[in-house]
Amino acid sequence: MTREIRDPESVISRRALVQGLAIAAGATAAGSSSALAQSGPAAPPSTVTTPPRDFSRRGAPTTYFWDPDIVAVDPAFNRLAQPNTAIKRLYTGLLWAEGPAWSSQGRYLLWSDIPKNRQMRWSEDDGHVSVFRAPSNNSNGNSFDFQGRQLSCEHLTRRVVRYEHDGTATVLADSYNGKKLNSPNDVAAHPDGSYWFTDPPYGGQLYEGEPDVAGGPSNASGKLNPRIGQPAGFVPGKRELPTNCYRIDPSGRVDLVVTEEQVPDPNGLCFSPDHKKLYIASTGKGPGDTGPGGKGEIFVADVGTDNKLSNFKRFSDCMVDGVKCGPDGLRCDVNGNLWASSNAGRAVGYSGVTVWTPEGKLIGRIRLPEVCGNICFGGPKRNRLFMAASQSLYAVYTATQGAGPG
Repeated sequence: MTREIRDPESVISRRALVQGLAIAAGATAAGSSSALAQSGPAAPPSTVTTPPRDFSRRGAPTTYFWDPDIVAVDPAFNRLAQPNTAIKRLYTGLLWAEGPAWSSQGRYLLWSDIPKNRQMRWSEDDGHVSVFRAPSNNSNGNSFDFQGRQLSCEHLTRRVVRYEHDGTATVLADSYNGKKLNSPNDVAAHPDGSYWFTDPPYGGQLYEGEPDVAGGPSNASGKLNPRIGQPAGFVPGKRELPTNCYRIDPSGRVDLVVTEEQVPDPNGLCFSPDHKKLYIASTGKGPGDTGPGGKGEIFVADVGTDNKLSNFKRFSDCMVDGVKCGPDGLRCDVNGNLWASSNAGRAVGYSGVTVWTPEGKLIGRIRLPEVCGNICFGGPKRNRLFMAASQSLYAVYTATQGAGPG
């Protein structure tokens, strides 16, 4: 069952309406001489202007041709960016937006609001936003497989699930070698029917899931009570595994494919269009980590016909102009370029999306006024980039298409 959510930006108070009428009246009284004195349209504001750009529906026009927050670092990016479009904020009022995924059959975008324990849905036909699933077990990453079935990574239950076409849910993985998973983060489908997912520890905290039982790595002092706020019978877990990446075989077997030593704190992942390469984001240190943790980098490896990975190497350190643009969610376009969400912290103008060639060269950026957690391509033509960024959902059309489902 879904319920309607009113976009906070669509509510205009009586006071704001009266103030707007007063401003309009003043402008009329001033006459047209000031308008005639203008030499042309003012340059549209960007996310790095002061005051910052207003992304709301009441904001000034964003662009006349190239959106100022779509930045071509290299001319090659001009072939991927759509010139006569603008970045739009589709919705705001979330706590931490994550895991956007596009349903081609349903023509809707699904994403997670992790702290609120719910999944949201944006409908392409009229922009309607509703609660899609609540509770969601603090779901993070979502995707769709080649049969159009929804995949979700759940923090609270430490598992990966698939929602079947008849509405039932199938648990794909919740343990490895008899030990509970940490908090599955992101999942990608492979044409052979397998699913690949990352398992960092970020769900082991109150805000995005639940800490370990007393004495566990994320609750060593035992002062936190993970049962508070949970239904009767809830059994909290304990971190037992390193931060690895796994492959779920069509038979149901779970195989270890990437170790913590190769990619610490793995986060977002995606395949190249031909599924011969796997990209994995290594983010920062997570709750309960005893080692140094990830360093905000992207790794890449070759995928063999035997599903073994080889030739591991660092794809990018994600440093842009001396600023660390920490990666999270990853997606490839049909040309093999890698699009990565960017978390630059307080470095205004560097959070958003970075775009890299298959060789690891930065060619473009999309600047957002919020930290971006994850992205996906969608829309009826799969040429629209959706960006789950902190409290809001953004979108922009591109001149390319996303590779693969989800």
